[in-house]
Amino acid sequence: MLRPLGFTLCMLFVAGTVDATGRFAARGIHANPNGGVTAGHAGGFRGPDGAAGVHGRRTTSDGLGNVTSNARSAWRGPNGGTATSQGSASRNADGTGSFDRTTQAHGANGGSYNGSTTGATGQGITHDTDATGRNGNTYTGSTTVTKDGVSHSGTCADASGQPIPCR
Repeated sequence: MLRPLGFTLCMLFVAGTVDATGRFAARGIHANPNGGVTAGHAGGFRGPDGAAGVHGRRTTSDGLGNVTSNARSAWRGPNGGTATSQGSASRNADGTGSFDRTTQAHGANGGSYNGSTTGATGQGITHDTDATGRNGNTYTGSTTVTKDGVSHSGTCADASGQPIPCR
């Protein structure tokens, strides 16, 4: 009985590295002391070439009509690029609400992205971006959407900081 197990273990060492791949997910919900509920979930994966990611969210209500939710995520690509994101949202009993999200990414061969999005009832939504290419060129921009329309501004620069056309 032990002979097949020993052979299998030996073959694993001879064959080289074994990659563990798979996914997981968990979720739950329960009543909280404030008269509302708290719910959450988490999930993740690992790929055969080193890619991996995780995500989690927690949402809480207070029994009076107010709800908040928070989430975070992180990823790694098979070549070493990474990204993270976190955000929150709330809805108040009076119907107003707000949200925000930030995201960062870094490429395996250089380059980066930083973005943030915010919004609130009656104020619209704003997204700000800072991005740098692997050659050092940059883009900085902002877009706002309100009931009155859309406004956008953006600038690009080369690696030495001199303005260049955005393409």
